[in-house]
Amino acid sequence: MPAIRTDLAMEARDLWRESAGENTRLPGVRARDEEAEGFPVTRVEILDPEGEKALGKPRGVYLTLDISGFWRREEDAFVRAARAVSGLLSPLLPEEGAVLVAGLGNPAMTPDALGPRMLDHLLVTRHLLKVLPGMRSVAGLGAGVLGTTGLEVAEWVRGVSEHVRPAAVIVVDALAARGLERLCTTVQIADTGLVPGSGVGNHRMALNRETLGIPVISVGVPTVVDARTIARDLLAGSGGEPPAALKGDSFFVTPDSIDAKIRELAKLIGYGVDLALQEGLALEDLEALLA
Repeated sequence: MPAIRTDLAMEARDLWRESAGENTRLPGVRARDEEAEGFPVTRVEILDPEGEKALGKPRGVYLTLDISGFWRREEDAFVRAARAVSGLLSPLLPEEGAVLVAGLGNPAMTPDALGPRMLDHLLVTRHLLKVLPGMRSVAGLGAGVLGTTGLEVAEWVRGVSEHVRPAAVIVVDALAARGLERLCTTVQIADTGLVPGSGVGNHRMALNRETLGIPVISVGVPTVVDARTIARDLLAGSGGEPPAALKGDSFFVTPDSIDAKIRELAKLIGYGVDLALQEGLALEDLEALLA
């Protein structure tokens, strides 16, 4: 059976524990539970090469925000969730300097459209600094996919970064999860950048400090699960084998309401990024500026 795919560090940690035993110490990794604006947060820090090997991810900080309460329409859920995203993202950003925000993905494929659609809710200010003094310079980039542009996402971002010369890059992308319960209910923020397509077995050029020379912070939401992973979980303990149709090409499962969920998530992530970048603004200000 192929390795279980997940972009989420907390799921990678749980998978390691399942294989090694619940009480086995995970080397080179530190994890703890926190809270942000009433939403649960899991902080996973990969500290050294041993931790990188154990979880299959680069060293750095991975913050996983559980926004299940957002979908339950809890009181002030949108406001609190946007502030939670902002609060987790802000400490990872340089205190000053321009920021490039890249929305990754294919807008024609709904489960992969989070990044491009987030740009509709991004407050871009680079061209307005003379009339809006005191605001941070922010530029947005809708980086297309290789199949429709012939260009790697990293080439787009690197080329624009060389011109804009930002202090940091934020990349927003759809992710893959191991568990169905994580679909659209989790936001992962990491200071390690990302490898586009890695969760679905389509690795592209990395976007990180090593390739761009500046901090790269990733913000992602899982929108798909590998069908083979679901089959494996359903058949666990029975000794059964997944259907032959699932042993060849990959099949991915996404919620039937993915169109509506992507619309809401794009606004949530966009506003969270805006609040992190423009600390003097409130949600009401964003509503007026982006209307």
